[in-house]
Amino acid sequence: MAKVKVGDLDVHVQRLGPSDGDAPVVVFVHGLLTDSLASYYFTLGHAFAEQGIDVVMYDLRGHGRTTRPASGYRLEEFVADLDGLLTALGIDRPVHVAGNSFGGSVAFGLAASRPERVASVIAIEAEPPVRAWAGHMAEGLADAKNRLAHDEVIGWIAENHGAHTARLSKAAYRILAATTLAEDIPLSRTIDDDLAAVRCPVFALFGDRSGLAAQVPDLEANLARCRTVVLPDQGHSVLVERTEETSELLLGWVREHSCETAA
Repeated sequence: MAKVKVGDLDVHVQRLGPSDGDAPVVVFVHGLLTDSLASYYFTLGHAFAEQGIDVVMYDLRGHGRTTRPASGYRLEEFVADLDGLLTALGIDRPVHVAGNSFGGSVAFGLAASRPERVASVIAIEAEPPVRAWAGHMAEGLADAKNRLAHDEVIGWIAENHGAHTARLSKAAYRILAATTLAEDIPLSRTIDDDLAAVRCPVFALFGDRSGLAAQVPDLEANLARCRTVVLPDQGHSVLVERTEETSELLLGWVREHSCETAA
């Protein structure tokens, strides 16, 4: 493991596989509150590295072992962190940015603001940061901050979803209580609803039982180079519940679009 200085943050990074300058680079970006780079380390990271891919995983600001500032949690700040991390790591060629849930919104944000940085976006159960996204985030974060403050809610989570999920929920509340994350994210700079700022290829993966799968027609209509896959009998937890299928799909996409980039 390593800590890399990015602005005022010490960013916790794990890097696997070759880093010789020729291998395709995949940067994995995790979701909010209950997540960290560990979700990739124990699912996709090693499988990708074994296929000769330069894998970068890191903890978002406020999460895991990365610095937790009290404020500064708008999407554009997460995007700037990723941009700065690539610079700090000496990665100057386009990378594939794979984001789960909120991590996908970060990936879209980087593609819109720094298109030269991004070879493709891989969005796993994620929304692009358009105006509707800001509203969804405001509702979800306010609800989480309110409910997770109560011991009886944590107890219900433990009883119905297990002790591990309850521990994650407690950790999520500590982030919400100690920072302005819930208030900042809804104030984030958004991109236009037509996604015109996203010009790179996009692969979007959803579960059919997740409400996020309803985006498929809009993504396919607005993005010139977009491929969508909807997994049957699957909710939001695609990454951990359908790891093998996800790995196969994403590896195929990266190989295909790395060839395009090299050409």
